[in-house]
Amino acid sequence: MSDVPQAFAGSYAEARRKFLDAATAAGLLVESKLQPLKGAEGEDLAMDVARDGHPDAPNLLILSSACHGVEGFCGSGIQVAALRDTAWREHAKAAGVAVLYIHGLNPYGFSHLRRTTHENVDLNRNFNDFSAPLPVNDAYREVQHLLLPQEWPPTAQNASDIARYLASKGEAAYQAAITRGQHEFPDGLFFGGTESTWSNRTLREVLRVHGRRAGRIAWIDIHTGLGPSGVGERIYAARDDAATLRRARDWWGGGGKTPVTSVYDGSSVSAFLTGMMFNAVYDECPQAEYTGMAMEYGTVPMMQTLQSLRGEQWLDRHPGAAPELAQQIRQQVKDAFYTDSDEWKEQVVAQAREALFQTADGLAG
Repeated sequence: MSDVPQAFAGSYAEARRKFLDAATAAGLLVESKLQPLKGAEGEDLAMDVARDGHPDAPNLLILSSACHGVEGFCGSGIQVAALRDTAWREHAKAAGVAVLYIHGLNPYGFSHLRRTTHENVDLNRNFNDFSAPLPVNDAYREVQHLLLPQEWPPTAQNASDIARYLASKGEAAYQAAITRGQHEFPDGLFFGGTESTWSNRTLREVLRVHGRRAGRIAWIDIHTGLGPSGVGERIYAARDDAATLRRARDWWGGGGKTPVTSVYDGSSVSAFLTGMMFNAVYDECPQAEYTGMAMEYGTVPMMQTLQSLRGEQWLDRHPGAAPELAQQIRQQVKDAFYTDSDEWKEQVVAQAREALFQTADGLAG
């Protein structure tokens, strides 16, 4: 039986221990950027960084987890599996590629089973120029009052109102309105913030230190919650540039077997987003040729995922909720972003491993 499932964990604290142990066993030093708050178990929270390869390597691959907190259960397992994978590490070394493992981009959300940071910010909507006018999401204004009712579970009237919206505009419009990102409702869903979060600032520091000497940088950021169960959609994550998209599809497309989709041309299950995290590479490592993707693994149907996030946000606004209801909501959120089965874990690691080998080969040219 494969030992892949053993790379995964049931809590942030356990996931962090497994990552630190795997990095140490691989002979790597770990930089721990401590987050000011504590975790759900009273544990320390940190963005942990391990570099496998020479500090001056011209080619750098970044593999990151937990941009969206609770999605870290998948990303952490993939990182630990990669650190334990001798064949993968030897392949990267032979290709002259250094690998930077960033564990727990949003450790608070990971530990507290939230998708957002402690500031209630969606980290992948937070990389904007905050000195300029921020994007406006008019469609979100229409649904904000529907998404966050006073009662949970929602009343029959609330369910009926949302059903009417869906009948009128469709699921795709509903998803896009909610998930694109908004900067108007600080206690709402997919809030992009009005200033840089702790995770944003800390990640930029990591990129400056580890990316400034690289001529070519690739980034695979692990996500969950959209698409068919266990299937990792490869979503292009860089500026809307034809040459970069072509390179991404050459590297990761597998000759059509594993297509690379894009939010720019509507081919992705993801809606078009604003303030995406990859913007930090262009800011902090301007000398590098950059190629990036998000691997988005499916778990449960999209409407179930969005419903779990509505519950999570209601709970954040109602901290005095009954313990039984609070536990139920948290479990629904975890289930929406992490499928705790050996089959699913094997499936996601196999796809990530394929992408890692493809990336090393692409960077090596």
